[in-house]
Amino acid sequence: MSDFHDASGERRRYPADATITRWLAPDGWPLRVFDWPAGGGVAPRGSILFQGGRGDFIEKYLESFAPWHARGWRVTAFDWRGQGGSGRTTPAPHVGHIADFADFIGDLRAFWAAWSATAPGPLIAMGHSMGGHLVLRALAERAIDPQAVVLVAPMLGLRAPISARVGEAVAGLMTRLGDPARAAWKGNERPHTLKSRQSLLTHDDARYCDELWWQAQDASLLTGPPSWTWVAQGFASTRRLNASPALADVRTPVLMLVAEADGLVDPRVALAVAARLPDARVVRFGSESAHEILREVDSVRGRALTEIDAFLDARAQDTP
Repeated sequence: MSDFHDASGERRRYPADATITRWLAPDGWPLRVFDWPAGGGVAPRGSILFQGGRGDFIEKYLESFAPWHARGWRVTAFDWRGQGGSGRTTPAPHVGHIADFADFIGDLRAFWAAWSATAPGPLIAMGHSMGGHLVLRALAERAIDPQAVVLVAPMLGLRAPISARVGEAVAGLMTRLGDPARAAWKGNERPHTLKSRQSLLTHDDARYCDELWWQAQDASLLTGPPSWTWVAQGFASTRRLNASPALADVRTPVLMLVAEADGLVDPRVALAVAARLPDARVVRFGSESAHEILREVDSVRGRALTEIDAFLDARAQDTP
C-alpha cells in the first residue's frame, strides 16, 4: 500500500511551503490558486493540477495533496470561476452560477498553458465530480495535454428525478421563466431527496466537518446551490461530451474512480464513457463510498490513493 496517512493535522492548516495567490484569466477574472512546489529532500516526480467539483474549494483537498507532495509531486489547484475563493458571477453571495460551461474550459485552457510552460513533467490532470467532467471535456477538445489523467467520481451524468433529458428540459424552461442566475433550489446538493447532504458526500463525520470548519473561517468559501443556468449547462455539457466522437481519439491514459452508490452523479454513465476511451482503467467502489471518494473513511480513501499512485507510477511518463 502507498505511503499515505491520516493527515488530520494537515486538513485544517496550509502547508508552510505552499502559496495561495490570484491568477487573472484572459478576461481579467481573478482565480484563486494554490501551489505547493515539490521539495523536502524528495526527488521531483512531476506536477499535478487538481480540480474540484461544483461548490468545492481548495482547502477540502489539502489532505489528499499531502501524500502526493510527499512522493515528489508539485501540486496545484484553482477554485473554479463563480465558486470558492474565485468570487461569484452573480450578486447572490451563495449561488454557484456560470453563463456557459465553455467559460470553465476557457479558464482551464488558459491556466494550463501558463502552468505547463514552467511546471516540471510529467504533467497530470486530476478532477473530482464537475472537475472530472471538465478535465475530460478539455482533454477531448485538446484544451490541455497531460501525460495522464485521473477522474474521481466524474460528473459525466447528472442524477435527475425522471431522466437527464427531462431534467435538462425543465432546467432550460426555468431559465426562461425568471432570473436564470437565481438558485435552482434552497439547499442540499440536489433537490427532491430525503438524504442528508453529508450522506450524499461522505461517510466520514470528521472530514465532512472539515468543510464546515473552513467555511466558518472564511464565509466566502461557501457557494451554496447552483443557479438554473448552471443546472441547464450541466445537463447540456455532459450530454454533448458523452455523445462526442472525440472521446474515441483520446489516447491519454485515464484512471477513473467510480462510486457505484453515488447519489449525485450517475455512475452508469461514467462506466459507459470509460468503455469508449481507448486507454482507461476503471476502479469501482460499492456502498462503502459516497460521492467524495477522496474524503471518505480511511479504508476507501486509502484504496483510492493506492490506485492513483500505482497508476501514475505505471502510466505517467514525461514526454519531450
